[in-house]
Amino acid sequence: MADEEESEGPVVELGEETPVEGQPLARVAARLTWPHEKSRIEDQEGDSVIRTPSGPLQLSDVLAEVDETYFDSRQSFVNHVKDAVGDGPIPTK
Repeated sequence: MADEEESEGPVVELGEETPVEGQPLARVAARLTWPHEKSRIEDQEGDSVIRTPSGPLQLSDVLAEVDETYFDSRQSFVNHVKDAVGDGPIPTK
């Protein structure tokens, strides 16, 4: 019955839900298999809108700023995209 005691901790209020436009870059990257060419990513996920520190951006627009044409791993892709758009807090409405 130790599980019952642990689950009776204090309740934390989360506040109102704040909508955020776009989807996390990690979600888009998870839908792809690696390695991947930039052109294939644009064909498959180019219309996806991702969350960035400067607001939501279409992935194809972000990839236009990336010089790399081949991503050997998911992490390589994420790093190049973050280099292009920055890494920081995502603005909410």
